Amino acid sequence: MLSSADAQQKVSYDNNPAAGKYASINGIQLYYETYGNGKPLLMLHGNGNNISAFEKQIPFFSRYFKVIAIDSRLQGKSGGSTDTLSYQMMADDFCALIQYLKLDSVYVLGWSDGGIDAIMMAMTCGSKIKAIAVTGANTVPDSSAISNADIQSMKDVVANSQSTAKEKTLNRMMIFQPVIEWQRLASVHCPTLVMAGDHDIIKPEHTIKIFQSIPGAQLCIFPNAHHGVCQQYPELFNQTVLKFFNAVK
Repeated sequence: MLSSADAQQKVSYDNNPAAGKYASINGIQLYYETYGNGKPLLMLHGNGNNISAFEKQIPFFSRYFKVIAIDSRLQGKSGGSTDTLSYQMMADDFCALIQYLKLDSVYVLGWSDGGIDAIMMAMTCGSKIKAIAVTGANTVPDSSAISNADIQSMKDVVANSQSTAKEKTLNRMMIFQPVIEWQRLASVHCPTLVMAGDHDIIKPEHTIKIFQSIPGAQLCIFPNAHHGVCQQYPELFNQTVLKFFNAVK
């Protein structure tokens, strides 16, 4: 475990033997890295990415929390099958990891697919979730949430004979998932911060609908920001999330 944020430039996230471990979870080896001390904070990355997606968040949040950054199923160093993949499977993995690590409760920061996973965790193992902060998440895979052009680009990856089996599986999941009915979001009872960029892949009206559907949720739309606002404006993003988490009792 590394506790010093000063070592940021020396750390190779997702490839750090000093911080990385595997857990046998739901029939796969789930890879995670741990940094810092304090209350546990899970970090969940987006589709096709890995722990390194949070290279601008881990050093900051490890000053205040015990950061547990995870490679999602079939991504990064974690195992999984290209035969089947779903957001519910990933949420189940993360809930099982909480049990595996014997954690009483956790904060969760999720970006894109990781944001979807965080919402599903709040509905699956909500008693273990202290608060969630999600950015660029969607609850349906259609054009009410994502542009037709972006949907077509996913279909192109699946149809491309040069795409790997993993790439096809990951994109196929985004074409057909998630499907979370609006009324189900009423079952999210933990403090929730819903975020997005004003030029996000996810349409602003969809982000606002998520915010309106989760009881007591807070909303933050970052100006002049795209889907990767956590990388685009890390200082603003990190301070916003920290302020939210610090206010949770």
